[in-house]
Amino acid sequence: MNTIWARSLVSLVLLSVLCAVVGVLIGVKAALILAIVVLLAQGIFSTFHKQQLWRLLDAPVYGEVPSAPGIWGEIYYRLHKLAKRWHAQVRQVEQQHSRFIQAIQASPNGVAMLDDHDQIEWCNAISELHFGLDAKRDLRQHITHLVRRPDFVRYLNTRQYEEMLIMRGMGERRQHVLSVQVFPYGDNRKLLLSQDITELERTDSMRRDFVANVSHELKTPLTVLAGFLETMRELPLNDAERARYLELMEQQASRMQHIVRDLLVLATLEGDSKPPSEQMVDMRAVLRHLKDDAETLSAGRHRISFDVDEGLTVTGVETEILSALGNLVTNAIRYTPDGGSIHVNWNTHGAQATFSVIDSGLGIPAADIPRLTERFYRVDRSRSRDTGGTGLGLAIVKHVLQRHDAQLEVKSEEGRGSTFTARFPALRTARRQPAPV
Repeated sequence: MNTIWARSLVSLVLLSVLCAVVGVLIGVKAALILAIVVLLAQGIFSTFHKQQLWRLLDAPVYGEVPSAPGIWGEIYYRLHKLAKRWHAQVRQVEQQHSRFIQAIQASPNGVAMLDDHDQIEWCNAISELHFGLDAKRDLRQHITHLVRRPDFVRYLNTRQYEEMLIMRGMGERRQHVLSVQVFPYGDNRKLLLSQDITELERTDSMRRDFVANVSHELKTPLTVLAGFLETMRELPLNDAERARYLELMEQQASRMQHIVRDLLVLATLEGDSKPPSEQMVDMRAVLRHLKDDAETLSAGRHRISFDVDEGLTVTGVETEILSALGNLVTNAIRYTPDGGSIHVNWNTHGAQATFSVIDSGLGIPAADIPRLTERFYRVDRSRSRDTGGTGLGLAIVKHVLQRHDAQLEVKSEEGRGSTFTARFPALRTARRQPAPV
């Protein structure tokens, strides 16, 4: 616009000079007429170009190119094409930025961007959850004014970011563990990454406990065996004493064998990612086996009864089902005092198949029930060892039932016995034809 007005001013000056020269040559009247004609032509010319310029400025980026005569048609076309390309580039950058933000929001880790004064420039939803932030409310707030943990403030100020910081007691319930690390970038800016490692910490703690428990469980019978061997080597023993010591040594060796066997079973169950087969289990054979084992283990010390639907069965791996249900029956006998009762029920409950073991034993405190399926967890350690348990039976039950889409329910009251129920879903429940008479 300024260029047009400048050109108009130059044109007027030149016109004045021209009129003065013409006035000297042909007279003032003729010069005045010529000046008026030239001014009208200049006005028409300026008005035309102004209109074309305004049409150019008002033209939309998309749509048809405005039509115009002469050079303005070419200008319209070229500028419209250039504007369209620039607009497409801007849209592409905006889309890339949006996808980048969406990708960071989808990350399972917390991401916060800090400026050169450690003020929050942006953070994703996970970072808000980890540190209790609000991306809109806390924008441009200093991070240490919001996360006031001394260990975090010290970590941020020391600028030793090679190692990550472990922050415990985070989250609304102060039960989470975070791994935090800062990565400097750009002009003294920082990228604050956080990861919830609560489950990793719990798994690592379980691994340490597992190794300690295995060591302890194997150390006890090994110590007994070593002591008896030393006694038999150092002391003169009669036949009765020797036989007694050999029997005790055999018991301890058998206990170690049971521990190793159960550990191998657990390792196999946990390492087998394939779902169990859809083969129909011979539950009649399984139940007969359970009844024989129960009577043998009890040796007449308990009242044992079985109430079963012999036509009811499930699909899966028969050896795994036998192992899981056998552990439930064995535990009931081991933890029920002499003279007590054990009732086994195999029947349908709605569309589900349920296997229940009801005993009149010592019962289980409510606080211990959620932890019963942990490896080597015992309510009464001394009694468990006296009865020959390895502390792995219910862990095996849990894994077998999970592989077969089933659930374990435990109801118990101290001094009034317990009920352990395995519930198989309808999709694994089936029926066999009655055995021929």
